[in-house]
Amino acid sequence: MDQEQEGFTVDLRLDEEWISRSLATDIRMGITKAKKSLPPKWFYDEAGSELFDKITQLSEYYPTEAEREILNIQAVKIAEISEADHLIELGSGSSDKTRSILDAFASAGQLNSFTAFDVSEEILLSSAKQIKQRYPNVKVRAIVGDFDHHLDAVPQSGKRLFIFLGGTIGNFEPEARQRFLSGLTAQFKSGDSLLLGTDLVKEIPRLELAYNDPDGVTAAFNKNILSVLNKNLGANFDTEKFDHVAQFDTDREWIDIGLRSRSDQQIHIEKLDLKVNFLKNEIMRTEISAKFRPEGIEQELASAGLTIRNFWTDSAGDFAVTLSTLA
Repeated sequence: MDQEQEGFTVDLRLDEEWISRSLATDIRMGITKAKKSLPPKWFYDEAGSELFDKITQLSEYYPTEAEREILNIQAVKIAEISEADHLIELGSGSSDKTRSILDAFASAGQLNSFTAFDVSEEILLSSAKQIKQRYPNVKVRAIVGDFDHHLDAVPQSGKRLFIFLGGTIGNFEPEARQRFLSGLTAQFKSGDSLLLGTDLVKEIPRLELAYNDPDGVTAAFNKNILSVLNKNLGANFDTEKFDHVAQFDTDREWIDIGLRSRSDQQIHIEKLDLKVNFLKNEIMRTEISAKFRPEGIEQELASAGLTIRNFWTDSAGDFAVTLSTLA
């Protein structure tokens, strides 16, 4: 149900019951597999979001500033080529990097609506409030939802540019990535566009250092998912009994991130009425971060019915932003 709040509209698709049920289903499914895994979307409670913000400020974590460089330079071009007047940001968070795009569209007189879509209600509402204050004549909508389930909540009005930044698309394995992109373009109208941020394949030491910072911020972020399970599912994980691991898989060209058990141990997850055994050195995957090559990006977008209009990289060639439209 829509709610009006400080000049913008809030569409709340997630309530505590939905979140609890979805968390329980995801964790049971992932942790009982032969190769245990946890979905990365559950990283982002308040503590997790704060830790991720710290990660984006680390010198070792290059993607944030590389993407920002592209957007700052190309924002006017993005507005010109897309001709959009309704920007829709998926996984928007604080919408920090999007400000240069919003400014460019506003300066061009083609910013009528902005829709921010994220699973984190607190951050989303704070960001929507700031954007409404900065652009008082723009219709601002905040959708608190999971874009795996609630893409149909996105308004149909205007010529739309969907924005999916930060390399988040790399958190999907290839088949899931294709399902997501195809599901997204199924929502497209003629003339709609997608602005996609992707991290590029590069030398392995730099890739691995970005996820193994010497200050241990990434490790703390990774382990925080165990605290989320303790808090919300009554689990008894001891974060000191797990080590953060992040290694580049050269065959699949992704960073494989997980938590390695330091010993044989049994975890009780009270709300699932579940006991889970871990062997010493067993790794539970918490995330992947796929890295891309230009030809692979083009192929995956084409499979989803999209044609590339422009492809930009930062000056170092570390990161790419691609603008594509429905073929």
